Amino acid sequence: MRESTLEQMKYPIGHFVCPDKITSLIRTDWIAEMEALPVKLSDLVIGLSEEQLNTPYRPDGWTVRQVVHHLADSHHHSYTRFKWALTEVEPIIKPYNEKAWALLNDSRSGPISLSLDHLSAIHAKMIYLFKNLSEEDFMKSFIHPVGNKVTTVEENIGSYAWHGYHHCKHIENLLYRKGWIK
Repeated sequence: MRESTLEQMKYPIGHFVCPDKITSLIRTDWIAEMEALPVKLSDLVIGLSEEQLNTPYRPDGWTVRQVVHHLADSHHHSYTRFKWALTEVEPIIKPYNEKAWALLNDSRSGPISLSLDHLSAIHAKMIYLFKNLSEEDFMKSFIHPVGNKVTTVEENIGSYAWHGYHHCKHIENLLYRKGWIK
């Protein structure tokens, strides 16, 4: 497979690029994208067969099932990071080994309904939280220990809006390539 094709399969919507100035309109759009994610993801995967759920979205990539479980795991972590940033002064967050998590049995063979329900609940909590934040709250931040990157709450909202869309696009592109949806 050509490198450009593999890169397109890995990053079908490109990499997340945070704007230099995040306006309230941009934030509102990101929050709306995050609010829509659980339904968008469910619409893509509900009704897929076990064989389809166990199909990798790209060569050497995760299966559709693993992507669904990854989204729930990752967004759960993100929710915790938001809470730390809002309640502590620039806390250093704990990263997790997402590749190792994707190899655990709950991600490789667990029912996707578990993660779809979890994602729906965690997003409802996040959206409620976001819609009640002050301008000052959006500027609060955490530190990622890899590279000591400081990330604000509003930047993290954008990153996770991108993240959800990024993985939905992985699944959607697979469904089109396989002819499972038209």
